[in-house]
Parts: sequence; C-alpha cells; structure tokens
Amino acid sequence: MVKVKVETSSGYKHYVAGLVSGVSMVIVGHPFDTVKVKLQKHNTDAHGFKYTSGFHCTTRILKTQGVCPSTSSSNVALYISISIVEWFFPGKRTLPSFVGMAIESSLVFGIYSQTKQALQGGDFNRKPEPHIVVPSAAFAGSIISFVLCPSELLKCGMQIQGTDSLVPAYRKYSGPLNCAIETVKTEGVKGLFRGGVATLSREAIGNAVFFSTYEYLRHSLHLQFKDSSFDHKNLLDVGIGIVSGGLGGIAFWSAVLPLDVAKTIIQTSPDINLSKNPFKILKSIYRRSGIRGYYTGLGPTVSRAFPANAAAIVTYEGAAKLLGIVRD
Repeated sequence: MVKVKVETSSGYKHYVAGLVSGVSMVIVGHPFDTVKVKLQKHNTDAHGFKYTSGFHCTTRILKTQGVCPSTSSSNVALYISISIVEWFFPGKRTLPSFVGMAIESSLVFGIYSQTKQALQGGDFNRKPEPHIVVPSAAFAGSIISFVLCPSELLKCGMQIQGTDSLVPAYRKYSGPLNCAIETVKTEGVKGLFRGGVATLSREAIGNAVFFSTYEYLRHSLHLQFKDSSFDHKNLLDVGIGIVSGGLGGIAFWSAVLPLDVAKTIIQTSPDINLSKNPFKILKSIYRRSGIRGYYTGLGPTVSRAFPANAAAIVTYEGAAKLLGIVRD
C-alpha cells in the first residue's frame, strides 16, 4: 500500500515561496541572460556586428559600458545593499526582470502545486507520475507566458541597448516604462505581447521538462539518502535542491532554446511587420546558419541555467519549509 501525505497548507503559501524564488533567480542569472539576449539578437542578424563568443560579448559590454555606466542613485538602488556590479544590473533595465520573474515564479510554483494536488485528488504521492507532473507543469507554463511575454519584451528591449559603437544604432529608451509607452504608441497594446506564441510554446514545453527532471531527481536522491547516517539533514536538502534544480534548468533550456532564439528575434526586431510565427523565424535562421543558429547563446544560457535554477529551487524549498508547506 502506498503511503501519502495530505497537503494541508494554504494554497497562497506556494505563491509566496515562488515569489521569493523568482527574486533569487534574477539575482543569480541576470548577467548571463544579458549576454544571451545580445548574442541571440546580433548573431542571428543577416548583417551587422557579430560576437565570436559569450566571452567576447562580455568583454565588449565591459569595454563599452564600463563597470558602472550609470551613477544615478535611482539606477543602483536595487542592488546597493548587496553590492552587485552595476554594469550587469542597471536598476532601470533590470526592473522588468525583477517584476516579471517574481510574478512568474510565484504563479508557476503556485499553479503547478495546486494543479498537481487537484489531479492527485488532494494527496501528494511519494513517487512523481508523468500523467500528473507533465500536464500540471505545462498548464502552469502556459498561464505564466501571459505575464512573461510583456515583461521579457521590455527586458530584451533594454538589454540590447548599449554603447557599443560597432552595434547598429537602436532607438534608446530611458527605461522600461518609456519602452512600454513607445511600443503601445507604435503597435497598440497588442505590441506588448509580440512574441506571445513563442513564449507560450517555450514555457509550456520547458516547464514540463523542468518539473519532470526536478521531481524525479529530487525523489530519487531523497530515496538514495533516506537511510544514510548523514547528520546534517538541512545541508543534505540544500545539496539535493542544488542538483535537482540545476539539472532541471539545464534540461529546460536544452529543450526550448531554439524557441527562445525565435522569441528574442521577434521581440527585438525594429520591423513590426516581421512574422510573429516562431517556426517561420526558425526556418529563416536555418537557411542562414543551420542548426547551429538555433543554439545561439547556448554557452551563457547553460552557464546561467544551473546556478540560477539551483538558487531558485533551494530558495523555494527553504521558504516552503519556513511556511510549513507539507512536501512529499
């Protein structure tokens, strides 16, 4: 007979734990994301400046934007308490990431947990089941895409701006609000959801892969160490969270990076008449660069995926424990 634990905690707690998790993910992963977006934008253009690698892109940012390109107190306020290098984290540019990722993470963990619980009839089975995990994660990913799409549109719009004189000149936005206003002026409100199909596809597929990997690794590792004599259980939980979350993040991006490349191109193109169909974009990338073009930005993406998702899972599980959420 399979033993189960009944989830008795309030549903809102999952959303709170997810919110904290999202903030930690941005703090750890935003520098890598900035490099990834620049690579995806410029290295897939038919003409213009190309970066030879993620390292080359990083050095160009440092050379042209400096270690601290803005000394405005309003720009550095978000990070002053933790002394993050400001060239990677200019406050106004990072705000969409903070807001979008915090809300996204809150929703994805909350919706996933509640959908999973509903499909299980209120019980958390000891062993993850594909017919429960996959649809729960895909549903959560589909819902959050409506939050992520506009926030990533603003984030990408700010990230591709820089002072690199070798990069074609783009319209400069003073901040995400200005970017949103100008987008609405030229394209209407629907312009904020440019790249929506690519975002939804990426999140539905990616989260199904992420949660499947995370749940199965977490379950297997806990079973493996269940009878061990290791005294520091909290440290063991952190280690399992790092491994399961980090590898889950790598699995996510390995599965959906081509869709992310297409999304970046759609969201950053100055041509508002460019096709919004991600598969047509991928077809044009293939004609220019082959399969390799689908994985533009792979280096910084994978480099970001493990630490950012490990931090997110460790933070989520730590917050869940403090909030008294019953886990299987």
